[in-house]
Amino acid sequence: MLEKIDLGRALAEKEYWRRMGEEQVRIRELQGRMFRTRRAAAICMLEGWDAAGKGGAIKRVTETLDPRGYEVVAFAAPTGDERVRHYLWRFWRNVPPMGRLAIFDRSPYGRVLVERVEGFCSKEEWKRSYREINEWEAQLVASGCQVLKFWMHISKDEQLRRFKSRERDPFRAYKLTEEDWRNRAKWEEYQVAVEEMLEKTSTTYAPWTVVEANDKWWARLKVVTTVADRLEHALRDGKKAKKRAG
Repeated sequence: MLEKIDLGRALAEKEYWRRMGEEQVRIRELQGRMFRTRRAAAICMLEGWDAAGKGGAIKRVTETLDPRGYEVVAFAAPTGDERVRHYLWRFWRNVPPMGRLAIFDRSPYGRVLVERVEGFCSKEEWKRSYREINEWEAQLVASGCQVLKFWMHISKDEQLRRFKSRERDPFRAYKLTEEDWRNRAKWEEYQVAVEEMLEKTSTTYAPWTVVEANDKWWARLKVVTTVADRLEHALRDGKKAKKRAG
């Protein structure tokens, strides 16, 4: 599946700035309408290879938004109370109320990615998680919360180029850790896990969007446009549901 992704997709700089400006105006208007009407909520989950551009995409989504209407939640390895509860507990705690957007930097899919590959859970546990996460997302959507899922996809060569660029940059060197290099050494194992994740958890109500991210401009615009499209869809559905209830 991933081998068929066209990583050559790119945008010219002039086109990027023009279209990004248009989409950021649109997403701000939609977020404002969602916040005022309380007709819908949304969770945007970002997963991807290390250095694939998750942070950059999040910045462009939120750049023009009213801070009262969204929250960015970054998830690392579970600690404290998180370690002694069901793995979905910490994500349930951050489900947004109606009218708000939550952006998850990492998500429950760590269960079938890093926890699977690194052996942090049993085979039985991560295999069971596909059904558990699908059911969790179905509950969210049924309650009026849209679920948006992005896999930021880059080539192995592009990842190496970005790692070396970070190494040389004193302002970004902190982003590169020994764990990033260890994960890179297991690229093939992670790719198998990603393929299975996409196959088993891309549903009609919560589909995955694979983002061709070798070109950062293309990737950022695709994420922002997709979020705007889905918010528009959520508000339209929410309006219909309100009319039916009335």
